[in-house]
Amino acid sequence: MSQEIQQLRRLIFDELSKIVDPEIGVSISELELVDKVDISGGNVDIDLHLTSPFCPAIFGFKIAQDVRDNVYKIQGIENVKIKVSNHFMADAITKQVNESKLPTK
Repeated sequence: MSQEIQQLRRLIFDELSKIVDPEIGVSISELELVDKVDISGGNVDIDLHLTSPFCPAIFGFKIAQDVRDNVYKIQGIENVKIKVSNHFMADAITKQVNESKLPTK
């Protein structure tokens, strides 16, 4: 893994550690909700699961949206795709987050 990718990975995980599950008030990093982070050039794919298959969908959406928005703001990141699993609305959350308006950098 190149030095640049390692540094970018560190920045991504720093941002992920700032995101808190709104229902329990603990960071998604501490909860180990991030399953995979793939970096290819300026593209980042992140797979994450939620704490419960039936947690309120609005909380799942908030977490996924925060992940996408926070990571997208990192210099050098051009595209962020989120994939949510382990939730009864995972497909809908994934679709809505990935199609939502990009944050301003």
